[in-house]
Amino acid sequence: MTTEVYSPGLEGVIAGETAISTIVDGLRYRGYPVAELCQHCSFDEVAYLLLHGDLPTAGQLSEFSHRVRVARHIPEALRDLLKALPRWTSSMDVVRTAVSVLSHYDQDTEDSSRDANLRKAERLLGQIPVAVATHHRFSKGLPHVEPNEELGHAANFLWMLRGEVPSETHVKALDVSLILYAEHEFNASTFTARVVTSTEADLHSAIVAAIGALKGRLHGGANEKVMEVLFAAGGPETAEAWLRAALARKEKIMGFGHRVYKTGDVRADILKRYAAEAALAAGLTQWEQTAEIFERILASEKNLYPNLDWPAGRLYHAMGLEIPLYTPIFVMARVAGWAAHVIEQAGANRIIRPRSRYIGPEPRQVRPLAERG
Repeated sequence: MTTEVYSPGLEGVIAGETAISTIVDGLRYRGYPVAELCQHCSFDEVAYLLLHGDLPTAGQLSEFSHRVRVARHIPEALRDLLKALPRWTSSMDVVRTAVSVLSHYDQDTEDSSRDANLRKAERLLGQIPVAVATHHRFSKGLPHVEPNEELGHAANFLWMLRGEVPSETHVKALDVSLILYAEHEFNASTFTARVVTSTEADLHSAIVAAIGALKGRLHGGANEKVMEVLFAAGGPETAEAWLRAALARKEKIMGFGHRVYKTGDVRADILKRYAAEAALAAGLTQWEQTAEIFERILASEKNLYPNLDWPAGRLYHAMGLEIPLYTPIFVMARVAGWAAHVIEQAGANRIIRPRSRYIGPEPRQVRPLAERG
């Protein structure tokens, strides 16, 4: 008799194979350590790596960047919709809807060949930041800013948000955060995308589903909660007392802990420096000091360490980005990883259909309606 094994949340379960990334012995994208990618590469190079399998040559990067930049436009109908949406609409709902609408205007939507999926993925890399920036400006009563094809991925997004050329330090910091958010093995949203793909649904459907999974505060939404926690703590003078009271109430401190990283997230260590530099430049060092107090207490007393969302939320705040943008920025990066997984799943597909453990009533017979009660 076979013994059933049940793992809540599928923790520790190997649910598939991938050549895209691994968290074993440090996070690596297709074999390259993520720290080295942050140091030596742009997000465009990393997106190419994830989608095409290796780092690009200069010529390949130029052609890839050109294709993505040419795709930096959205249909007029989508722009009208973004302007018409109620201002209270969740920014992640906006992104989800935008990708769904974009599928109707992509002539490759129903073609799930590898080449067609690569074309769709590259277009989404260009289109999603435009949709995010356009809606954000409309929600503030500001006019749309046309994309600038002369600017790189991170720089163009900041340009479209602000209507001015961003500083090199802000561009570099955002670019590094995009690299770190781009891919992370079989996380909840990526697994969602692979499940949808396994049914032979199209790439846009898989990305829409992944965005829905990312919206939750236990996944992508965590970066939006970081500054709420720090603001509630009040600053370095009151941080320890606030934290201890929150722990006594058994509150979850967003930005700490990770299902697969038990001794710290290498991505958080990388981005922490950029958050600190941005805070110093913006005169917001009190939040870095508050964060240090949290990190010290949670590490020593709870064995909890920061994940990527902890410095990312602080970095984006120091850069002057508003909280509703934080998780959509995650989408802008992770779409490269999601699409890579869609392509990989489709290339060696088997429908993903796990079993469940039944805990309901024992077998029983249906009684006629008149005999019930």
